[in-house]
Amino acid sequence: MSTGLRVVAIADADSFVKWSASLLGAVPGIRPHLLLVKTPLTASAAQERTALAGAGLDPSAVSRVMFRETAPWLEAQRPDVVLLAGRGPFVRLMGRMIDGLRHRPVTVAGLPGMAIPAQRGALDYRRHVDLLVVHSHREERAFAELGGRIGVDVPTALATLPFARTRARMLSPAVARARAEHGVLVDEKPTSSAPALAKAAATDIVFAAQALVPADREERAEIAATLVRAAKADPSRRVVVKLRSRPGEVETHLERDAYTELLGERRPDNLVFSYDSMAAALSTAAGLVTVSSTAAIEAVAQGVPVIALDSFGVSKSLLNTVFVGSGLLGGRSEVVAGRFRHPHPDWLRDNYFHPEIESTWWERVEELVVRRREGSLPARRVPAARGGALHEAWHRASVLGRDDRTLAGRVALAVGVPATRALAAVRRRRQPAGLGTWGEAGTDFTLEPNPFHDSIRR
Repeated sequence: MSTGLRVVAIADADSFVKWSASLLGAVPGIRPHLLLVKTPLTASAAQERTALAGAGLDPSAVSRVMFRETAPWLEAQRPDVVLLAGRGPFVRLMGRMIDGLRHRPVTVAGLPGMAIPAQRGALDYRRHVDLLVVHSHREERAFAELGGRIGVDVPTALATLPFARTRARMLSPAVARARAEHGVLVDEKPTSSAPALAKAAATDIVFAAQALVPADREERAEIAATLVRAAKADPSRRVVVKLRSRPGEVETHLERDAYTELLGERRPDNLVFSYDSMAAALSTAAGLVTVSSTAAIEAVAQGVPVIALDSFGVSKSLLNTVFVGSGLLGGRSEVVAGRFRHPHPDWLRDNYFHPEIESTWWERVEELVVRRREGSLPARRVPAARGGALHEAWHRASVLGRDDRTLAGRVALAVGVPATRALAAVRRRRQPAGLGTWGEAGTDFTLEPNPFHDSIRR
C-alpha cells in the first residue's frame, strides 16, 4: 500500500531533521517531503546538508516555509501522513494547525534518539497524535507505564532507530558472546593481529558532545581536560570533538559552557573540532566517548566500541541509566587509555537492536491511513488552551519567537515569560519524592518536569 502515499515530515531543529529524514528515507514506495518551518531552532542550510547526508531523502524534497505558510501548503498537497518532528511545544502547535485542515492526514510523532527515561512532557505534548513511534522494547514499556500513571493513552509502535541500521562493522553475536565469556568486551588501540572489524585508518577517538549533560560547568571542564589528556597520551591519533552547531547556529537544546570555550586555545594539535555528520566521524573512529548521546547507538551499529562516561554518576538527570547492564559504562582514565567497549549481547535486543521484523511502525501507519480514508479513525484534536486566546497566543509565540509578529504574541510573551519562570520555581519546590522522580533510578520514566533550563526561545 505504501506505493504513492504522500508523507510529509514537519520539522525545525537539526536532530529532528536528521531523524525524520532518515525514518522516511527507509520506507520504500512513498512520496516523502520534508517541510522545515522557521522557528528559533530551525536548522541552518549547512546543518540541513549534514542532517540529510545518508538519510535516503532527496534534498530536492525539502521546502522551507514560515509558519503562516504551513497550513496552505498542506491544504494544497493533501498528504496522507504527517510526521511531526520537533520538540513538544512545536508538535502541539503543528497539531493545532492540522486540526484546521479540510483534509486531515494521519499524524505521527516521535523522539529523535534514545528516550529513556520516558519524560512526562514528551508524552503529554504528543498525546493528540494518532501514533507515537518508539525505538526499543524498553521504550515501549516505559511510555506505556508513564501513560498509565498520568492518564494519557497514545498508541505506540516500534521502529528501528534510523541510525542503528548500518552494522557492517558490528561484532557478530557469536563473536560478542565469545568475548563476553572472558569479561567486559574491550577494544584497545587496533593492532595488526586484530580482526578486520574496522578500516585501517580508524584510529580517532570521537567525543559526542551534548548540550544538556553534564549541566555543571566544572564537570564539562573535567571532560575537556580528559580530552586534552587523551590527545597528549598519543599524538599519533586524533581526538575529535563532534559538535552539532557552528558559531552563530542553534541546535535542538540550549548549550551552556560550550566545549569550544572550555578548550579554548590550549588544545594540542591532534585535538580537533568537527561539524561533519556523525556517520562521517565514525568512519575513522577507533572509539566513541559520550555521556549519553544517541551517537553511542550509532557507533554500536557500525561496530565502533564505546565508553559511556560514568565519572559523574549514573542517573536519570544524566540520561545514562539506559546503559546500565550494557557493559559500555566507563571512566575518564579508560578514555585516555583507549579502553573502549562493545555492548553485552544480552543488552542489545531490548535496547535499540531488536530484529528488523519487530519494527512494525509503518504497517501500523498504513492501517491508520485505511481507517482515515474509511472514516473510522477519530480525530485526536489538540484541546483548546485553558487560558483562552491569550494562552494559545503564548503557545504559538513561545515556539515561533520573533517570527510570531502578532500583537497577541508579543503581549503573551510579555506576560508569559515571567509567569512561567515563577511557575517553574514553584514546581521545583514541590518536587515529589519516590518512584517516577528524576532523583531515583528504579524506573524508566519521570512524572515531574525535567530539570533542564532549556527554553526554545533563543
